Amino acid sequence: MSCFISDWKPRLELLGIGYKSCLSGRYSSTMSAVEPTVVTRRHTKASTNGEGPSDNEIRGRWGRAWEVDWFSLTGVVLLLCFAPFIVFYFIMACDQYQCSVTEPLLDLFTGEATLPSIWNRAPSFTWAAAKIYAIWVSFQVVLYMCIPDVTHKFLPGYVGGIQDGARTPAGLINKYQINGLQSWLITHALWFANAYHFHWFSPTIIFDNWIPLLWCTNILGYAISTFAFIKAYLFPTNAEDCKFTGNFFYNYMMGIEFNPRIGKWFDFKLFFNGRPGIVAWTLINLSYAAKQQELYGEVTNSMVLVNVLQAIYVLDFFWNEAWYLKTIDICHDHFGWYLGWGDCVWLPFLYTLQGLYLVYHPVQLSTINATGVLLLGLVGYYVFRMTNHQKDLFRRTDGNCPIWGRKPAYIECTYSSVDGQTHRSKLMISGFWGVARHLNYTGDLMGSLAYCMACGAGHLLPYFYIVYMTILLVHRCVRDEHRCHNKYGKDWKRYTDAVPYRLLPGIF
Repeated sequence: MSCFISDWKPRLELLGIGYKSCLSGRYSSTMSAVEPTVVTRRHTKASTNGEGPSDNEIRGRWGRAWEVDWFSLTGVVLLLCFAPFIVFYFIMACDQYQCSVTEPLLDLFTGEATLPSIWNRAPSFTWAAAKIYAIWVSFQVVLYMCIPDVTHKFLPGYVGGIQDGARTPAGLINKYQINGLQSWLITHALWFANAYHFHWFSPTIIFDNWIPLLWCTNILGYAISTFAFIKAYLFPTNAEDCKFTGNFFYNYMMGIEFNPRIGKWFDFKLFFNGRPGIVAWTLINLSYAAKQQELYGEVTNSMVLVNVLQAIYVLDFFWNEAWYLKTIDICHDHFGWYLGWGDCVWLPFLYTLQGLYLVYHPVQLSTINATGVLLLGLVGYYVFRMTNHQKDLFRRTDGNCPIWGRKPAYIECTYSSVDGQTHRSKLMISGFWGVARHLNYTGDLMGSLAYCMACGAGHLLPYFYIVYMTILLVHRCVRDEHRCHNKYGKDWKRYTDAVPYRLLPGIF
């Protein structure tokens, strides 16, 4: 969920995941780095007066930075070093310390455990897990590449098949094969067919191999990130949309190529953002529920809530996959480690912590508490979805649509791409978008809090997600608006004057 879904995502944004474009929703899938100060210099044609870049050239520099300052570089290096450790720490805490996030630190402090002893107790890489993961990724590649979408032909309102993406900084518009919902449906149909009829494998197979699978996902995450890095130098898909900062670490993490592809249709960003991790999200939760049933003879209402609320989120992503093409991962972010590794590792392992926790600590909520959590999640989803729906409707109709029963107001603005072309756009200031500039994030945070509250108040670990999402989305507000200011210039100032608050009207 926003783009996080998105966003990883990642979208690493203060240990986060990156997703959303200017004024769009978020799907978090992936991790994203602290956005550096954009230095106003770019390899493009000189201005005509010989005194430096023109206004249009400066405004054409929206997107990832061309140069990176030392503060941002330090953040990049720290995240490259510690993000994998953070994932391992949380998973290890559940495996060895019953999901306590403080006991491992206390054991290390008192000498009852050492880093080598904790490492040695963790399950290691297994070829069985490697086989499972290889089959999984290969199956998703087949669904993505070999089965064109047919669901859009019989599902009213669903947009699938061949769709145009947003204009890239170089002025290109890529085409995408949208078939994520179809892939999700086929995958889950086979999962339930196996669980109730074929019995090819145990429904607990994911939980039973969870830490060995962690090593496998890391291997793929680093492999695809390294391949994309080398590809950008040797055979980029479109050299005009590559950005080189001159710094190895920043280029590796944030990516060089804007839309790396193999062949015509295998798009790295769309596949890794929207297939292995997000399709697996709901399967992981189902495996947790199956393990809870195996261990305790029942599935608690808290586990049901987590499965249902997060499934709504995932299905929303795939139902709106064509809209996702307009979010930050596709529109602005280049493909590097933060997307490649973040989608493979960060998203499936940390976005599912609530279900993992409930395997170790089954929580049966009272009817009142369960109802409250469900309502919080549903209201948050309503705010999130309707906010994004209003923007999407406004975009598709060029503003010729009713928003809250009346014609929407908007600010017309212009921006330039690196090819020197000037383009026009409209920023809506009606409906939810007139209440706050990122009210979709507010709904997203309500849903995130609901996932955590379903786990009760016994441990801190399930609440990592809401802390993480709050930091991510508040930072994203600042990051998005920095990009939009660079893109739209004075027109963005007019917009912020008309809609002064970011997330909470009257407060922030």
